[in-house]
Amino acid sequence: MMSQSPGNSTPKSSLFNGRTLESRRAGQINRYTPLVMTGLLLAGGYALLVSGLSLVFQQALGWNSPWLSALLFFIMALAFFPLRNRLEGLFSSLRGVSLQQSPRRVEMTEAVSLLDTLDRREIILRLRRELLEKLGVEKAHLFLYDLVSDSYQAAEDQNGKKTSDLVFQSNSPLVEHLTKIKGFLSLNEADAVLMDELRGERTRLSLLNARWFFPLPGNQRLLGWLALDGQTGAGFTPPVLEAVGRLCREAALALDRAQMVSEMENSVREMNILTRVAQGVNVTLNLDDIFELIYAQITQLIPADQFRLILKSPQGDGLVQVFFIDGEERVSEQENLYLPVEPSLESEVAASGRGSMTDDYSRESRQRGLLPLTDAIYAWMAAPLNAGAEPIGIICLGRRDPAQRFTTEQLRILQALADQAAGGIFKVRLLAESERRARQLKTLNEVTRQLTSTLDPERLLKNILQSAVDILNCEAGSLLMLDEHTEELVFRVVLGPVAHELEGQRMPADKGVVGRSFQTRQPLIVNDVRSSKDWFSKPDKMTGFVTRSLLVVPLIVKDTVLGVIEVVNRKDGSNFNLDDQELLTAFASQAAVAIENARLYTLTDQALAAKVEELSVLQRIDRELNTSLDVSRAMTITLEWAMRQSGADAGLVGVVLPEGVRVVASQGYADELSIFENDLIPGDRIGLGRMIDLRRAIRSYPAEDLPGLFTSAASQVLIPIQREQSVIGLLLLESRKPEVCDEDMLEFLQRLGDHAAIAIANAQLYSAVQSANVAKSEFVSFVAHELKNPMTSIKGYTELLAAKAVGPVNDAQANFLTVIRSNIDRMNTLVSDLNDLSKIEAGRLRLEFAPIHLSEALQEVERSTRRQIEEKQQTLTINLPADLPPVWADRTRLVQVLVNLVSNAHKYTEAGGKITVGALRTKNEWDENGPAEVVHVWVQDTGLGIAPEDQPKIFQKFFRSEDPKAREVPGSGLGLNITRSLVEMQGGQIWFESEYRRGTTFHFTIPVAEQ
Repeated sequence: MMSQSPGNSTPKSSLFNGRTLESRRAGQINRYTPLVMTGLLLAGGYALLVSGLSLVFQQALGWNSPWLSALLFFIMALAFFPLRNRLEGLFSSLRGVSLQQSPRRVEMTEAVSLLDTLDRREIILRLRRELLEKLGVEKAHLFLYDLVSDSYQAAEDQNGKKTSDLVFQSNSPLVEHLTKIKGFLSLNEADAVLMDELRGERTRLSLLNARWFFPLPGNQRLLGWLALDGQTGAGFTPPVLEAVGRLCREAALALDRAQMVSEMENSVREMNILTRVAQGVNVTLNLDDIFELIYAQITQLIPADQFRLILKSPQGDGLVQVFFIDGEERVSEQENLYLPVEPSLESEVAASGRGSMTDDYSRESRQRGLLPLTDAIYAWMAAPLNAGAEPIGIICLGRRDPAQRFTTEQLRILQALADQAAGGIFKVRLLAESERRARQLKTLNEVTRQLTSTLDPERLLKNILQSAVDILNCEAGSLLMLDEHTEELVFRVVLGPVAHELEGQRMPADKGVVGRSFQTRQPLIVNDVRSSKDWFSKPDKMTGFVTRSLLVVPLIVKDTVLGVIEVVNRKDGSNFNLDDQELLTAFASQAAVAIENARLYTLTDQALAAKVEELSVLQRIDRELNTSLDVSRAMTITLEWAMRQSGADAGLVGVVLPEGVRVVASQGYADELSIFENDLIPGDRIGLGRMIDLRRAIRSYPAEDLPGLFTSAASQVLIPIQREQSVIGLLLLESRKPEVCDEDMLEFLQRLGDHAAIAIANAQLYSAVQSANVAKSEFVSFVAHELKNPMTSIKGYTELLAAKAVGPVNDAQANFLTVIRSNIDRMNTLVSDLNDLSKIEAGRLRLEFAPIHLSEALQEVERSTRRQIEEKQQTLTINLPADLPPVWADRTRLVQVLVNLVSNAHKYTEAGGKITVGALRTKNEWDENGPAEVVHVWVQDTGLGIAPEDQPKIFQKFFRSEDPKAREVPGSGLGLNITRSLVEMQGGQIWFESEYRRGTTFHFTIPVAEQ
């Protein structure tokens, strides 16, 4: 049974209060009885002594002498204290109290001052030492509140080991009971009321084997308690117990102060981690690096046994688990996998955009009828990655110990980190997707040239399939051609692990996904072949190959289906999407043309000669079209070749819009087109609707009711420029002759339109990618500009506080202000570097060249770096010839280059090191195409040097060495990259020489200013 000390009004408490008062009276008797007895003995002794001595010395000194009385009284007073202590010990032993315990109250009071410290561990050690040395308590459990787990756990002993593995939750009955009382508790099994109240803790209390409980009260919550076992506390008297209580209360005050400082440090730590995440995701362009950064920073604040990062697929067709940590190991087999479509806790968080947590993941999933996506996890929580209107994914944490759980505070921290990470992930994914599309378009452009470079049918088919597989990064692929005699599809070329088994095999033209695409002339995507009714599984059964997903595109030329291209299983495990379909369709259109060209090449000698000439022309057109990614240029080239080959008198090319055709280029017209406003020709004026419906070239003959655009036109040809199933452009040719061209020329013009369509589409896509890149650079520049004002304000107010402008500042506050100021300086440098980098990449960095004296620039550098160099007691030496000529450069950027190099030398050179700056006029032997004479400048240091494996990467963006000593120096990895760009923009070259652990010398050249 547990009882409470005075302060609780329960009936059982009154029993203990009675015992306490009785014990107090006994203690008072112990103290006052020796005093009374000693006083009586003193009085009697004094009387006897005076009587006896008066008889002896009466004649010598006289009894009435005051000096003799004072001396006798002093001697008796000295004998009083040891006699009193002796009697008190004897009396206490008769009452059953230990001799060692009587003076402890004084000793315990003296120990309180020893707890005046902010070190939590030191407070605990001192408390244990006082208990051991003053009370002889060897075994005591000290339970303290843990903010991270929201529970009370045993503190470490002097050996650094926890005295118990028991954990009490913050809402446990024992905690609630200790929170309400003002004194201490004594456990007594006979108290049925309290034991019933604490029945949920009986197992833990039994294992703890403690009798006395002393709470450690705090301002916001119960800080913990001290538990003494029954054997240790059996001989404690109430005064000693009260002294222990006072010691615990003093310890609670010290722990409360230490807790406040610790919480402040945790808040600073949390802010630092948030800052690191924000900086990391904004300067890192590699998704995997961002994932590693997020994991490392989150698990510093929130311990977890399992970490999962789930993102919505770029196509929005499901959730993909992109990062998985189990224990401390990364499990790559569980990454880049689509989650099941059935509802789950993860999908609910991703859909709602709100965080969630539970103490038992599997039980919660079962109770709500949801699919559990991981096993052996108890405590679980997830926070959405909110970036814009909808979440882009979620972060999940899990614990395997059923006794541990997550708290609301941890969910708040996780959400804050997720919010910081979401924007960076979104930006990098968008950039990666743009770069991926750009690479695909570049590859498509290159492949197009390759396809037109050969007319050997077998080699061409292999190139086509290999290119299709490479463009989409697939495991395998097949190219099937129609056998016109048997109406079957034949595996002409196969790539993959079972290629030799499938090549030459046949399949019906109306079977499977391939057959359906062939029959419908439409591309098809099947991301789960097992669920498709059209899946033809015979090839897999024949070869043992496992097909998961398919993308099939027909090869169509002039409304004739020649065959199909089939690509199988993306290597990264992701699904095929509409962008992939569009890309492969564009490639297939070009490939089909190449195949058709190759087929025509095999005709008769006469036809072959004509077709060779035609193909030669198309190749030249392709080369011209592919030399530019400008839409207007591509259309102009198309019109020039059409006019040249057909001999038409006039012609135009334009973009098809819903309201008509907007003319991009024209030839042969006088002022006939000037009547159309904004170069927009109505569609019914030239028969546009009929051409779009037919999707092929058509002939027309001007009449009185619908004359031609060209004044004396007798015939017209309209050639569509179409992309897949959409007409994106129009080529119109007019002639004074009855026919603009014959059928062969009409076919050529149609193929020209097909070629032009790809080039025009490529140019449009490239323009979109360029716009995205410009937008990215403008965004970085905007963010960098917007961050400068608040950083300047923060720095200014921090310096005002540090200068004690608003009041005194203690040492701890001064340290905090120093940390803030240091981080603001680092962030300001990073923002400036990002701003410069974005301007350089966008080509918007303007330089104002003028003759500059290098000595003046170096004086400015010396002034700006003097403080930091003096702080490390380094030496900066500048050696310049007296006759050094002026250089032709931008003063601001030249100073920036020199400051970057000198600052780098300062940072990576130890205290007391040397930095030397020198320059010399010399011939330009480093750049044949540069100026004849340059000033060669070098910055030499005696610092750490650069490791050989790091030297090739030293000028890369965001590169940071793995050298532990170099890692101690903060930086963003942008300084040297920007420095190289600035040197090259001013007509110079930059390089370096380094000896590991001996020092580094950076060299650069700058043109001499002409006299």
